[in-house]
Amino acid sequence: TRKRQRYVEKDGKCNVQHGNVRETYRYLTDIFTTLVDLKWRFSLLVFILAYAVTWLFFGLIWWFIAYCRGDLDHLEDHAWTPCVNNLNGFVSAFLFSIETETTIGYGHRVITDKCPEGIVLLLLQAILGSMVNAFMVGCMFVKISQPNKRAETLVFSSHAVVSLRDDRLCLMFRVGDLRDSHIVEASIRAKLIKSKQTQEGEFIPLDQTDLSVGFETGDDRLFLVSPLIISHEIDERSPFWDVSRHQLEKDDFEIVVILEGMVEAT
Repeated sequence: TRKRQRYVEKDGKCNVQHGNVRETYRYLTDIFTTLVDLKWRFSLLVFILAYAVTWLFFGLIWWFIAYCRGDLDHLEDHAWTPCVNNLNGFVSAFLFSIETETTIGYGHRVITDKCPEGIVLLLLQAILGSMVNAFMVGCMFVKISQPNKRAETLVFSSHAVVSLRDDRLCLMFRVGDLRDSHIVEASIRAKLIKSKQTQEGEFIPLDQTDLSVGFETGDDRLFLVSPLIISHEIDERSPFWDVSRHQLEKDDFEIVVILEGMVEAT
């Protein structure tokens, strides 16, 4: 038996690759979501670069101000009032930039009141640093709180079965939650993924059809404190109504079950 290519893997990963995307600039219009969707190694790289670049950029400006004012030529002149005390080169300017943006304040290098351009730069770096902190910490928090790992403790049965239930033919499977923290407002739905051809002769690949799992009766709203059996009744409205047992074994289709809800703890 050959292994069928799945539309959605068992772990929820979609096997859909986007090709020939020309308007890639659209990803930059929503840069926050783009950064959240990046892999961890790229997210950490962006996180490090965001701070390193801003520190280097403002460190270069602090050094440039000291160079233009002549502070670097009066390092031993105690009568000279520099823009930043004890700033004697680019390395110390870089350290002062880090201290300013991270509000460490070691007390050795400090800005004086005789440097209006430095005061303006200090305000700009404080504001921009707060924006960088809020943006990057927000990205990291959203990425850490993504439900990928939480879904590892949501377990589906290995097989779905077709059997009689209350004298009605039903497609059934089981779902359970292993954690003590409950899934609030849990709901479940199912999609049948199957190619079809319309009466007009149009071929629709990977057509999606809803499978009723209790939407009309409210049974799709789950109180998931113990394993539950989800049932789809095969009636006249079901896409499996005209499918025989032998045809069911030969047909190429996939059923995707989607469980949604909010984690009680977070």
